[in-house]
Amino acid sequence: MQPGKLIEQPFGTYGELIREQAQNRPEHPALIQDGRQISFAELDAMMDRVAAALQRDGIRATEAVAICAATSIEYAMVFLGALRAGVAVAPLAPSSTAQSLADMAANAEARLMFVDAATARQLEAVRADIQARFIALDDMASGEPWSRWLAPAEAELVPVDIRPEWPFNIIYSSGTTGTPKGIVQPHGMRWVHAQRALDHDYGPDAVTLISTPLYSNTTLVSFFPTVVLGGTVVLMARFDASQYLELAQKHKVTHTMLVPVQYNRMMAHPDFDRYDLSSFRMKFCTSAPFSGALKADILKRWPGGLVEYYGMTEGGGTCVLVAHEHPDKLATVGQPAPTSDIRLIDDEGREVPPGEIGEVVGHSPAMMRGYHRQPEKTREAEWYAPDGKRFIRTGDVGRFDDDGFLTLMDRKKDMIISGGFNVYPSDLEAVLIQHPSVAEVAVIGVASERWGETPIAFVVTKLGAGATAGSAADDLRSWANERLGKTQRLTAVEIVESLPRSAIGKVLKRELRDNFSSTTSVIPAQAGIQASEDTGPRLSPG
Repeated sequence: MQPGKLIEQPFGTYGELIREQAQNRPEHPALIQDGRQISFAELDAMMDRVAAALQRDGIRATEAVAICAATSIEYAMVFLGALRAGVAVAPLAPSSTAQSLADMAANAEARLMFVDAATARQLEAVRADIQARFIALDDMASGEPWSRWLAPAEAELVPVDIRPEWPFNIIYSSGTTGTPKGIVQPHGMRWVHAQRALDHDYGPDAVTLISTPLYSNTTLVSFFPTVVLGGTVVLMARFDASQYLELAQKHKVTHTMLVPVQYNRMMAHPDFDRYDLSSFRMKFCTSAPFSGALKADILKRWPGGLVEYYGMTEGGGTCVLVAHEHPDKLATVGQPAPTSDIRLIDDEGREVPPGEIGEVVGHSPAMMRGYHRQPEKTREAEWYAPDGKRFIRTGDVGRFDDDGFLTLMDRKKDMIISGGFNVYPSDLEAVLIQHPSVAEVAVIGVASERWGETPIAFVVTKLGAGATAGSAADDLRSWANERLGKTQRLTAVEIVESLPRSAIGKVLKRELRDNFSSTTSVIPAQAGIQASEDTGPRLSPG
């Protein structure tokens, strides 16, 4: 079966696409989780009830609600129902610190916040700072029960004429200090994503297995195209390699989106080759560096195609590596997508000649409007070509080869990508410097078997602090990790006499990385707090 004609229009809404599926294939499963199944007719009806409840509560189109919870069918219903009402959604990562979550909810100006029992407990310490009313998706005592909040089935829904430029969602960057940046993606951007998905065989017979959290844009670029084009989404609340393989075989999964560390765990699973994965048509990867050797192993042992996306949540252009068609280009992130204009610029903002290294900037029809209520940050993220064309800066440095494939050389910024999530060293440094014995600190990312990358802190202590023993370093790590989000936690703290600096006083993090890697090539999976049982899988929400 092929999707209906609506997707071919210059613009439409996800609510209309799902309504089309509910009318044409009402009993077809839309969402599956833990043995529970929701048909398109049921999903469409629940979206109406969510939208009507939002209208009843005075939430107007273009305003936002927040969701902070583990992946669930109710989570998906709220997200999709809000979109039908023209209400933007701010999906917040439960792994963030409580204060960060309060800051994000305030920045989004959310008057409603959908939570579950676990996140409600986490937010107790900052509940007075959150103006939003809590709705409990799991009907627990953490807020007004979801079942009672929902509008009745017969409630009247006022139709909304949604415009392409209206905010669809606000995706927040990582952060523990100040207000994190909210990336505003418009409806028009998401419509382009759905149209683009047709090129990768999404449609009514697709079955997509989702094992990354619904607050992540990595997940959403696969979740939304599946469901709005009539396919079935199988949801996992937490990633587990064995369970993933069992679900993939049971449901005859055709599509999936995974981050590199998940692929690595899957290919290393002792029983991987025993599972029947012949139903797979396409696998996708994004969010973190993806080694050529791992891509080659996937192509050899896992049926179906493999596509790597390189881009930003902010949009502004995408490179695509169709790995199964270009096995000689596995060290690259592919070529610019047909609708993307990817260029390289130098430190002065001038385009570099072919073959030279420069910062990657991109333009496409799928671009953020800007950072929510942060115009200065928006301007910092933009680059304009001499003809006035707007591009988004990536902060990554790369070079095009003679065939137009982009190789990433390094990250201009020092962002760490750990378990598929962005971790900003400055956020961790801001926490550590608050410790009374810390004089200076620098955080870098190093290779990790478990997470791809993991943060390490180098600390100079204050004179007389007496923190030179290994136990003191462990104490500092524990102190910091109590104040950091789960995805930000430090694997190790090393106490040093001084930090390497340039002539103008800038800390030379490359020297720290080089010195560390000369003695330890990869942090083993068993090392550090991130491998401990109480931390929980990094690739799961909460």
